[in-house]
Amino acid sequence: MTAPVPDSDSLLRDILTSVRTVAIVGASPDPGRPSHRIMRFLGEKGYAVIPVNPRGGGRILGKTVYARLADVPGPIDMVDIFRASDAAGAVADEAVALAPTKGIRVIWMQLGVRDDAAARRAEEHGLTVVMDRCVSAEYRRLVEPGRRRSAS
Repeated sequence: MTAPVPDSDSLLRDILTSVRTVAIVGASPDPGRPSHRIMRFLGEKGYAVIPVNPRGGGRILGKTVYARLADVPGPIDMVDIFRASDAAGAVADEAVALAPTKGIRVIWMQLGVRDDAAARRAEEHGLTVVMDRCVSAEYRRLVEPGRRRSAS
């Protein structure tokens, strides 16, 4: 694995203050899982969050769970990937394919998730890609600096 490419704080802040709808791929109904905590955190911050899990069906935090990004009705600004790095490429490729119709403009791979080849493919199609970063930690650091909160 190569070292993480540093994303500029201004780019991350712009993403976090401009996106409104976030699809959480790998969303879990288990409150102990990071994807569940991040989904709750983003919802509390005013983002529209959409759980996506290959099992599909059911609800997480009162939201309908979709099996694939293609099943999500309406637009998506950002795809937040909570899958293993070896599965992230397929998610990124689906996001690239859907970007023209869904409005997807950002792919965010959570802490520990990285796929450089998928990132290059997405960037070649005009999407912004963030890898190996925790969205809630970056939100706290860049959007709400100075506030102390418990870890998500």
